[in-house]
Amino acid sequence: MISSLARRSVLRAAVAASAGHRPGYPVAASIVQNSDAGVSCQHSLLSTSPDYVDYDEWQANEAAAASIASHTPYVGKGAADGASAASHPDEGPRTSVLMELGDRVGALHDVLRFFWKYDVNVTRIESRPVSSEDGGKKFDFFVDFHGKVGDANVNALLGQLQGMTDKLLVLDEKEVQWFPRHISELDLIANRTLDAGTDLEADHPGFNDADYRQRRARLAQQALDYRMHHSIPHTAYSKEEIETWGIVWDKMEDLWDKYACKEYKKSMRLMKKHCGYSRDEIPQIGKVADFLKLQTSFRLRPVAGLISSRDFLNGLAFRTFFCTQYIRHPSKPLYTPEPDICHELLGHVPMFADRDFCDFSQEIGLASLGASDEDVLKLARCYWHSVEFGLCREDGKNKAYGAGLLSSFGELEYSCKERGDDELNGVGEDGMPLRPEIKPWDPAAAAAQDFPITTYQPVYFLAESLQDAKLKMRKYCEDLPRPFFALYNSQTETVHIDRPVRRAVGVPSAETHEASDNSGEQEAKRLRSSEPDLKVVLGSGDDEETQWCHSQTLAAKSKYIDAMLTAPMRERDERTITFPDISLDAWMKSCPFLMTHWQLAG
Repeated sequence: MISSLARRSVLRAAVAASAGHRPGYPVAASIVQNSDAGVSCQHSLLSTSPDYVDYDEWQANEAAAASIASHTPYVGKGAADGASAASHPDEGPRTSVLMELGDRVGALHDVLRFFWKYDVNVTRIESRPVSSEDGGKKFDFFVDFHGKVGDANVNALLGQLQGMTDKLLVLDEKEVQWFPRHISELDLIANRTLDAGTDLEADHPGFNDADYRQRRARLAQQALDYRMHHSIPHTAYSKEEIETWGIVWDKMEDLWDKYACKEYKKSMRLMKKHCGYSRDEIPQIGKVADFLKLQTSFRLRPVAGLISSRDFLNGLAFRTFFCTQYIRHPSKPLYTPEPDICHELLGHVPMFADRDFCDFSQEIGLASLGASDEDVLKLARCYWHSVEFGLCREDGKNKAYGAGLLSSFGELEYSCKERGDDELNGVGEDGMPLRPEIKPWDPAAAAAQDFPITTYQPVYFLAESLQDAKLKMRKYCEDLPRPFFALYNSQTETVHIDRPVRRAVGVPSAETHEASDNSGEQEAKRLRSSEPDLKVVLGSGDDEETQWCHSQTLAAKSKYIDAMLTAPMRERDERTITFPDISLDAWMKSCPFLMTHWQLAG
């Protein structure tokens, strides 16, 4: 069977092919794959899908979709069926077949030419050797292609292949756990809070405080009403809430300087400069989210309370972090039984301003898509022992990059403090070992390591660096028995997968679908009626031109992104960007209507 790395390479080529060419023109991406027997074959991934489309209009009229001048955020329909939820034209109905061919020169070429003849696009091909009854050598080829049985061209192709192969089987789609295919589908899972997600347990410090409970309910409703691509509403925090924030800040600030990793400290300086971080003000999530999108293309999405590990990790696949907005009860400002705004903004968010950390988090998220419950548990443990409680080595000392440590004054010192010989063994007054066990970062070991949620961790995992943590996590994810391999296309905000599946288990409720559908329609109306808010200045001198765009719907096609990245900017502020070396004509060809890629210039 083709290796995990090769499957990832094939998928990357497919994504690149579908995102980097003009509408209506086929693109061939030549891929070499090696089977276990060392036999190599070469094939082309052909795609005629346009770069950016309105997804609903695409299904109704391909030609009209290729020339639309505005975009309505996609909301998946028929989400139970992966084939019918056309989150991207490249992700429409697909068929999988198993072909058995004899081992002879040109056998695969003879078969693949009929895919070209009948205008059928191949999206995946894998091979493995098999033994035949007569002792001869044969190969099984697993092929995925666009279209479904019943389409005229697919039926004609299958009829042709029937007489050319030793065996031909049409494979059923694999049923998997439901997962989002487009970023807008995060709205379908964000509000699936756990039983105690929005309600307070009896032992919560605020359980008997009616005013606190009402405040929590208002913030929860604000999160429940939110939809992707909307502006995050402003939250007016009370004097008491700001005082609670300030107490936590004062307790943590010196400890960050002493024990936080260099990436955190660098990011915190940026947060203070650009996002209003200080002891006297709780930053607005909307402002922080705008900064992160510019810095690392990461997003914050308000959530009402705790959600399942699967839903939470699925969000990370789209570089999106589900973020609470409520704050802990003022009676215990240094304790919280659940994630709150202090944990989110002081622990997690600064690390999301570091690209390596964002990539690391996304690796876990992509691996969670469609994964089994057993593998989601493994990934959740990896997340806990890294993103929440991870350590890294820096200048010969242990430093923290996990949010659970960076927002907890006691555990941050406990995990990173250098100890003398008299503290190496024994148990403290609180019953905790004087010295925690620290293991080298190994995702396989972390995946098997259970953890407590109400006490300090007995075991911490230490990476050599964030880059080391990311690479080891990527390797671990590639080796998981995943139902498919996924890549995120940031231009289309869509997850591409390398084989057809049916998202049949754990489908979001119809009520959630309806709410999200209405949200998409409202967003489209809002954008059509609102004034453009981003000024783009192109060229210089007599050739200077100005374009006004919606920052939420602006995009650059992939072939122009590098040019935008390297183009010198004469001016840049919150609502203006300038490219002296890009002409108006080039801009209009490359940036007609979609998403927020102007931030790539920064």
